[in-house]
Amino acid sequence: MAPIVFLLTFYLLVPFFFGQNQSFGFPSGSDERSSVFSRGEPLKKQSFRAKRDVGSQSAGTEASLCISEVSAEELKKLKQHTHPFDFEDDDGSTITLAWVGDGNGVILALTTFEMPFHWLFKAGSSRLYRSEDYGKTFSDISDRINKNFIRREFGINVGPENSQRVILTADVSWLSDKGKIYTSSDAGKNFQSTDLPFQPAVRMSFQPTHPDHLLAHSLGDALWLSLDFGKTWTKVHESVHSFIWGSENTFFFTAHLNNSDTGMLVLKRTMDLGKTTEVIAKDVYAFGFSGRFLFASIIKTQGAPRRVFVSLDQGNSWSEAQLPPVTHEQFYSILAADDDMIFMHVDEQGDAGFGTIYISDDRGVLYSESLNHHLFGASNGANDFTNVTSLRGVYITNVIRKDGSVQSVITFDRGGKWKPLKTPENSHCASSGKPGEMCNLHIHGDYSISQHINVPMPPLTASSAIGLIITHGSVGNAISSLTPDVYISDDGGYTWMKTLSGPHHYAILDSGGLIVAVEYYTDQAIQTLKFSTDEGQCWKLYNFTENPIIFAGLASEPGTKSMNISIWGYRPKQGYSAVWISVTIDFEELLTRVCDENDYITWLAHSTGAENEMDGCILGYKEKFRRLKKSSVCRNGRDYIVSKDQKPCLCTKDDYFCDFGYYRKENSSDCIEEADLKGHDLEYCLNGNEELLKTKGYRKAPGNKCEGGFEAERIEEVKARCEKLRASTDSKPNRTAVIAISILIVAAALMTGVALILKKYVCGGRALVYRYSALQPKDDDPCLADELDSQADNTRQVYHDDSDEDLIE
Repeated sequence: MAPIVFLLTFYLLVPFFFGQNQSFGFPSGSDERSSVFSRGEPLKKQSFRAKRDVGSQSAGTEASLCISEVSAEELKKLKQHTHPFDFEDDDGSTITLAWVGDGNGVILALTTFEMPFHWLFKAGSSRLYRSEDYGKTFSDISDRINKNFIRREFGINVGPENSQRVILTADVSWLSDKGKIYTSSDAGKNFQSTDLPFQPAVRMSFQPTHPDHLLAHSLGDALWLSLDFGKTWTKVHESVHSFIWGSENTFFFTAHLNNSDTGMLVLKRTMDLGKTTEVIAKDVYAFGFSGRFLFASIIKTQGAPRRVFVSLDQGNSWSEAQLPPVTHEQFYSILAADDDMIFMHVDEQGDAGFGTIYISDDRGVLYSESLNHHLFGASNGANDFTNVTSLRGVYITNVIRKDGSVQSVITFDRGGKWKPLKTPENSHCASSGKPGEMCNLHIHGDYSISQHINVPMPPLTASSAIGLIITHGSVGNAISSLTPDVYISDDGGYTWMKTLSGPHHYAILDSGGLIVAVEYYTDQAIQTLKFSTDEGQCWKLYNFTENPIIFAGLASEPGTKSMNISIWGYRPKQGYSAVWISVTIDFEELLTRVCDENDYITWLAHSTGAENEMDGCILGYKEKFRRLKKSSVCRNGRDYIVSKDQKPCLCTKDDYFCDFGYYRKENSSDCIEEADLKGHDLEYCLNGNEELLKTKGYRKAPGNKCEGGFEAERIEEVKARCEKLRASTDSKPNRTAVIAISILIVAAALMTGVALILKKYVCGGRALVYRYSALQPKDDDPCLADELDSQADNTRQVYHDDSDEDLIE
């Protein structure tokens, strides 16, 4: 799929320039190809000081940690392969970096200076640079784009993976209805100028497998298509709200009826690159497409709750997603999704700041309750849900307890069970020490960053660095807002170790064989890099510059294969100006030996150390990996491939989720029937058929590969036809206003969208349509039919843009 853009922003403030003074970390282990650095406000002369020297770093707060200076031989090699580069006479307040191609060392850097006079009109200047050696040197190639001004919000638009295609969107007068782009198919060696028949409103969207195919959304809400990499364009549709590529020649978009700018939306599909379009859903509030799943949330009548339908055949047939109802002040968000299942957050009523996580079956239709009181910022969409890509089945997030404290929990079986993180052995508990009080590790994520806690980066993992997790956190009975420390797990979250004191920026290189970190300061310049070759057990300190710089961010080639790390920052000059500084360090000459078979060990993932056949069995099978020994000082290299051996396990009850109408008690594998559901049939609508579910309480977890052993009887029977999602557009829409859809961006980046609602079921002697199950103990809920009836009587008829938004991630 096309790469996702991750932004890192620092601003240079001058009396007439409005910006922000903030910093974000760059997850080099992800597949992001583009990043943005911006200069922060230059420090005053008396506060521009280097942080404590190398000698004092080993003392004080880090005295108990394994930290030392580099040896004389290491220092000599590092200095020989440290490459500073000054962007002299460049007045850009932001700089955008983009890796073009894979493993070729080509980087484009775009500096931008903007002077905003109006949200539609900005003036400024841009300069474009190109590097062919991983950022060690740059050449000014601004003349290739005629020194045009490229607005920062468009930046460098890089094509899909393994592509050298680049799009730069030039600034034009806001009074004009025309635009201009510069395109390159050879990683920036040459650019071609193209005048557009429209002004782009957002970045152009590449088709993942056909990079010559582009979609563009213009000012004025028209959707445009190019099949020749931007040379020529065809208007597809007017009054388009949102769009997304499907597979091959298919894309989807929502549009207003009769090209108006009001009213409910219809979801349209084209399977022939816009030649013909068809309506596949009406009364649409939001939609999203990810993997096998196409979602559409529907509002049938004004004031009614949203209903969500799921399609596995790109909109030919739909099934209603079965989840609890919500009011218009609530929202839903997909936290993670793949071809097997979906993690869905359902917001709690009121301004609670938390909700419930549900996990789906392999059709995205039936859901089970996984985690209560899940922390989620309703105002900004920030949450701490982390997919640990370095080990399958592992997710970490934060919950809010009744006393308002925030605590971290982890699951190793894709949401089946959650538990607190273990206390790191080398940490002291920061809690009050009261009898019975918990003492666990609690980690910071995007929500903490959004609350301006001193956390520069969210947790970092990489699929090629097996078991490795790097994160900020604190130890106690709840998460602390005080200065966090850096913790590392080398076994996918089962055990933890405090590795660095205080906040840091960090990056994973050489598939986990090398970790680098830089201390994060808001009031000091830096000159020291820390690196580890044993997954954070010990660190070496290296002064990469004699003249400290104000740190802006770390940057390395996506994919964690690189041995090069670039430290970006700037030094203030006279007055309000500053000069960009890039220092690239090549560790390939320090770790000169390529690892051989003797440098690796066989490691059983998810092992508890128990000497039995079921040890390491998670989601129905066990995995053994070939991992680098911590004592081996060598490099994995670019050709390194994760080697693993899989073996199925016998099925047990732990390989099953509790089916609908059943729940698990704490520390139990048995699924127990809900008392108020005994004697009721479980029914739901699937592809237009009313299905009757006969179950003993268990359904196999999606993606589980166990064989033999425990088997659960489960039968789905078709009873009758039920309501299908309407695709016709012969009736007028009921909604009079459309609410903007929030878009969430992540470290590993995933475009899906959905609002979720369950079919209203009836209690008492009437037929029960659906009742969600719980994987955690919970109190019995009152009859929701009565609650829904009372809500319907008091439903507000006015839609607000600051609430009831379905969050798309």
